[in-house]
Amino acid sequence: MHTKDINENIAWAKINEDVLRSMENPRVGYWVAVAACILMVSCAVLAEIYQYQVGMGPSNLNWPHMWDLYIATFVFWIGMSHSGTLLSAILHIIGADWRKPIYRFAEAMTTFSLLTAGLFPIIHLGRVWNMYWVLPYVSDRGIWPNFRSPLIWDAFAITTYLTSSAMFLFIGMIPDLAICRDNARGWRQKLYTVLSLGWQGDDRQWRHFRRIYLLMACFLIPLAVSVHSIVSADFAMSIMPGWHITSFPPYFVAGALYSGCAAIITLFIILRYFFRFEEYMTIPILEKTCKLTFAIAMVWSYLTLVEFASVWYGHDMASKEALIARFTGAYAPFFWVMLFCGIVAPFGLAFERMRRHLPTMFVLSLILNVGMWLERWMIVTPTLESSYYPFAFDTMWPGIVQWAIVFGSFGWFGLLFLIFVKVFPSVSMYEVKEMVFHRRHYHSEEQAVKFHRRATDRQLTDQPGTEGA
Repeated sequence: MHTKDINENIAWAKINEDVLRSMENPRVGYWVAVAACILMVSCAVLAEIYQYQVGMGPSNLNWPHMWDLYIATFVFWIGMSHSGTLLSAILHIIGADWRKPIYRFAEAMTTFSLLTAGLFPIIHLGRVWNMYWVLPYVSDRGIWPNFRSPLIWDAFAITTYLTSSAMFLFIGMIPDLAICRDNARGWRQKLYTVLSLGWQGDDRQWRHFRRIYLLMACFLIPLAVSVHSIVSADFAMSIMPGWHITSFPPYFVAGALYSGCAAIITLFIILRYFFRFEEYMTIPILEKTCKLTFAIAMVWSYLTLVEFASVWYGHDMASKEALIARFTGAYAPFFWVMLFCGIVAPFGLAFERMRRHLPTMFVLSLILNVGMWLERWMIVTPTLESSYYPFAFDTMWPGIVQWAIVFGSFGWFGLLFLIFVKVFPSVSMYEVKEMVFHRRHYHSEEQAVKFHRRATDRQLTDQPGTEGA
């Protein structure tokens, strides 16, 4: 039986009222979450100050274990950033209406994940004050990076993706910022007046807005895929056993989508509770998100098995020994937990009763992301332990400083996200109105999708039509 994604009879004025109220009066749990995030960030700041004063010794980072939690968590946050903008762009192009109440916070998740990921290469330098040495600017010192290195590709790709994702998020908010401008007072009104760019909502503005938003969605899809493919090149282009695998680019992209979708489920449930969005972030929308996550989890599981098979049936004995060490070595307990969280646990998403139970989905989404973080760690640390050189055969466990900084990164992300949803609308008001309009005037979701596709064709051919809300 088809279940409606959203209440068709909800008044447009009530949509504005509910979303604007969420920015003023969240539940008490919101402030508890803010305090917890500040505490987590404080732990990371203290750990970084100590590391700054003493050096990298307390982090237990040394040759050959020059990478560990910092780079593993960097890859995790880069992966987390992909689902928000990428899925929003794809679902926008195919006309999936159910994305409209949730895409805004998913795109914000992308931006803040990238801002969190960017901290780890700087922290990993140790001498953070020399960060500017890696920038390719003209100077008398003649310092230029090696442009053949995938690390430089990372810098350009991630910077481009961050800029594009932030623009995509901002452009999509312009109509809502105008609504906020017309209803706010004080400093908020001044802020929204500047950010709304003089939006009046006439036909000409809507046509240009639709066209630009669609073109940016088309641009971001290949960009998002290329970014994590480039991150995978940091590993795949080396000759280290367990890294030199041709399936790494699609494997990393699938893992990025997987962890991002799990994070969307987590944030969906948190925002639904904190801001009383039960009428917008509905159970049917959560179910569709869970089904999408399950499908991506199965793709990632398949690519994981392909990786194992390609190593096992290959001729590189060092890579085969590194794979066996993952299953039976010092890191084996964490490896088996990763396999359980990433491959077995997602089958809970296949059952309707579990998908409709919010506490279960919240816990399960956290389990999935624990598995995806462990997967990044299992890529980095066990391989460094199983290098070609005998002096590298040493089990390395992260120090308390590393754990504190990684712990604090989650608080940093959470704090940025909580500030965003308090200052900016986390639900797209104008798109929810369009969704309600489509449900009222079309007898099925298929007819609404056909209308969206006809509107998309008009945007591409520059023909005016009935657009906007």
